[in-house]
Amino acid sequence: MLNKSLIGLVLLGLSANAGTIKIAVAANVSYAINDLKKEFNKLHPNTKVRVTLGSSGKLTAQISHGAPYDLFMSANMKYPNTLYKNNIAITKPIIYAKGSLAYLSNKPKDFSKGINLLEDKSIRKIAIANPKTAPYGIASVEALKNAKIYKNIKAKLIYGESIAQTVSYTVTATDIGLIAKSSLFSPKMSHFKENINWKEVDSSLYTPIDQGLVILKQGKENKEVKAFYDFVLSPKAKEIFKTYGYQLP
Repeated sequence: MLNKSLIGLVLLGLSANAGTIKIAVAANVSYAINDLKKEFNKLHPNTKVRVTLGSSGKLTAQISHGAPYDLFMSANMKYPNTLYKNNIAITKPIIYAKGSLAYLSNKPKDFSKGINLLEDKSIRKIAIANPKTAPYGIASVEALKNAKIYKNIKAKLIYGESIAQTVSYTVTATDIGLIAKSSLFSPKMSHFKENINWKEVDSSLYTPIDQGLVILKQGKENKEVKAFYDFVLSPKAKEIFKTYGYQLP
């Protein structure tokens, strides 16, 4: 049997090998990230995963100015591609999931009208993510313009700085919102019913939201960072993303 001193040395060694990885994560993934961490830690119990949530644009600005993140899960491919071109990301961006837009309202709506529902006089305020910093905001504006209603409803728009803030505005301050479909799969959102409170936006109205993953310079040659990167691309992670309403690449 191992004596107490030897056991102590073994535990000390395990503790010394345990590391912390820091991940910048687009706000739309906030609903899936806890499940991803939970499953990852079953495989790597000694690795602590610290997550910072925000809009992809703001996280990219932080990373560009030296914020100490090891890995970036963006809501689109534009921002990680920029980091890769600037030699801040060390892996070429790869799609880990495809996001979708959905309408959400506290009160029942006639979603058979499609996007033209937003022109109704009863809808005075519409929440969308800020297109300057959030890819889901870019997709929302694109959908409105392609439907040729953007000019008609522009004055109604209320902007959230991230998709998480947009969801908050949608359920507290506006009549309806354009949000990430993934947010509807949070347990806190389970009381909202499809075709009554929410419906997916016609995907032909906007460019598919390809969400990109990169390892950043700080995470270079870090085995735990690479392990998390590989896990996000694994079949198990794909199951989790699918559960939260994402399409798979």
